[in-house]
Amino acid sequence: MNINTKITELLNIRYPIIQGGMVWAAGWKLASVVSNNGGLGLIGAGSMKPELLEEHINKCKAATSNPFGVNVPLLRGDAADLIDVVTKAGVKVVFTAAGHPGKFIEQLKSSGAKVVHVVASVKFAKKAESVECDAIVGEGVEAGGHNGLDETTTLSLIPQLVDAVNIPVIAAGGIASGQQILASLALGAEGVQIGTAFAATKESSMHQLYKDKVIEAGDNATMLILKKVGMARVIKSPFTEKIMQSEIAGADEERLRTLLGKKKEMAGMFEGNFDEGMMEAGQSAGLVKDLLSVDELFAKMLNEIKESSSRINNSVSC
Repeated sequence: MNINTKITELLNIRYPIIQGGMVWAAGWKLASVVSNNGGLGLIGAGSMKPELLEEHINKCKAATSNPFGVNVPLLRGDAADLIDVVTKAGVKVVFTAAGHPGKFIEQLKSSGAKVVHVVASVKFAKKAESVECDAIVGEGVEAGGHNGLDETTTLSLIPQLVDAVNIPVIAAGGIASGQQILASLALGAEGVQIGTAFAATKESSMHQLYKDKVIEAGDNATMLILKKVGMARVIKSPFTEKIMQSEIAGADEERLRTLLGKKKEMAGMFEGNFDEGMMEAGQSAGLVKDLLSVDELFAKMLNEIKESSSRINNSVSC
């Protein structure tokens, strides 16, 4: 199967499928296998110190000859150090999020990297374009982890971004199947970024309990919490129930930060503490039914694209 888009050309990949650079899930092993399957694997620097990131980059280089990238959350205090590691290692694709990419764009571009920034609104898409990002990821509120406060859905967001900017748009948020990939392309996206489905694969670094919870998830398994301190979509749990009840009771920002504490994502997703940790996942969790390898997931999604494309061609005549 050939799927040629502006994103496959820009990133030099076979399929316009990008694995999200998720904290605690996206190490060199996951990223390299995704790249070996013709997509773009991303190392998630958000849960790494600079020294560990360098180690993962080197291991990824040894495991794949195909392009891979690194996701760097710019609000981290050591973001500059992470960017230094990325540029010195010669990584050619960098995804940035949670901040303004303009501060680092010259350094990244001068190293030869393609820069893609994650946004949740037209306003920030235009800002990313204005500082010469090469592409953007438009992330709808269905996505796991931190989300835009406007709570715009992927279906509504992507065509508006496509109309608003001249750089390629990658769709993200709630995507886990070939049918959804095809739908995203129909909306004008040039590719997709997938998180939760890859987080629940055999190669992911997530704890097995996290993967089990995703596979068990139904259509209402996730919820949005912490709107006052950085809204996130997570799997419902005793911890999220505690947060939700505090929000209903009118807890202020200070109280919510106290309840949140530190390293809740690590406790939930990496250590498997369901009662006290936080398990970030998108609404697409309801579509993940089995523990698959990345090879199996790619085969499944590509077959779904083929079948859906054939069904549409048979149903629509112009």
